Amino acid sequence: MKIICIGRNYIDHAKELNNPVPSEPVFFLKPDTALLRNNAPFFYPAFSKDVHYEVELVIKISKVGRSIGEKFASRYYSEVGLGIDFTARDLQQRCKERGLPWEMAKAFDFSAPLSSAFLPIDNIESVSSIPFSLLKNGEVVQQGNSSEMIFSVDRIISYVSQFFTLKIGDLIYTGTPAGVGPVQINDRLQGYIGDTLMFDFEVK
Repeated sequence: MKIICIGRNYIDHAKELNNPVPSEPVFFLKPDTALLRNNAPFFYPAFSKDVHYEVELVIKISKVGRSIGEKFASRYYSEVGLGIDFTARDLQQRCKERGLPWEMAKAFDFSAPLSSAFLPIDNIESVSSIPFSLLKNGEVVQQGNSSEMIFSVDRIISYVSQFFTLKIGDLIYTGTPAGVGPVQINDRLQGYIGDTLMFDFEVK
């Protein structure tokens, strides 16, 4: 099972990190050991002093495919969940300054919390207009909508499948809107798709 993460897929988020807006999807991978399930607490890693949250819609692949045409991409998923792409921002900056890969800042253990449940796409009015949000200690810190994505879900699937065969159970974290920020020990994070609570866990 692969975790495929899309970067810079919301214009405002790219701007807040002073990154250029991409002309094609940007992606990286996380191992399955990055998953954090069932609202288990996230234990702040000893190797970082600046871990940031990034809430994202998550698409679960339901059919094997490669080199998928965009017009056929909707056949390859049937559920959407919500997750967080935790980023060790200090490690990421250090790697960038040295021109090195920065998997250590993105792909570390338990850096990808995931909602226990997924919502059937058939129950959602439109994949291109899914509202979602993140609360930290009861206050909204991020709000987004799939309509604001630079690259749609179908475009992402078509693009990524040129390079990797997609398999059943693969997860695509589709990018984060503006509002990313640090977490601290004892913070509580709650994620919603619309009015549906998708995850609720604490930082320890």
